[in-house]
Amino acid sequence: MTPALARTYAAWVVAIVATAGSLYFSEVRLFVPCALCWWQRIFMYPLVGVLAVAVFSRDERAWRYGLPLALLGALTAWYHYLIQRVPSIAPPGVCRGGVPCTVQYIEWFGFVTIPLLSGIAFTIITALLGWNAVAGRRSGLPPAG
Repeated sequence: MTPALARTYAAWVVAIVATAGSLYFSEVRLFVPCALCWWQRIFMYPLVGVLAVAVFSRDERAWRYGLPLALLGALTAWYHYLIQRVPSIAPPGVCRGGVPCTVQYIEWFGFVTIPLLSGIAFTIITALLGWNAVAGRRSGLPPAG
């Protein structure tokens, strides 16, 4: 296995764990996701399938389609964590319907919330796929297509 495929595999494992955690919180613990949680799911859940296909097809260019999802997910997760920690900065109407985005179902050690866990997972995936992007450009891989 090449280093790029190993990093893709690691990113896939992180996506699986994050997706399983998300499903555990909503389906077992019965935490109702807020609007920003749904957006994070929209970015994370496809990464499980996309990275699985990349791993099994040995596609070293998986960063091209995985990295945008991971980056958008990371931005959403870190924004969500920020408005949980400082609710006054949330623009009015962002999470008006249903569960407010400032609700904290868990707060381990006084700061670990679900969006923080999500942000860490997305950041790890972004770093791994970003490393593949840089390594691929340096190695002179021919462009896809």
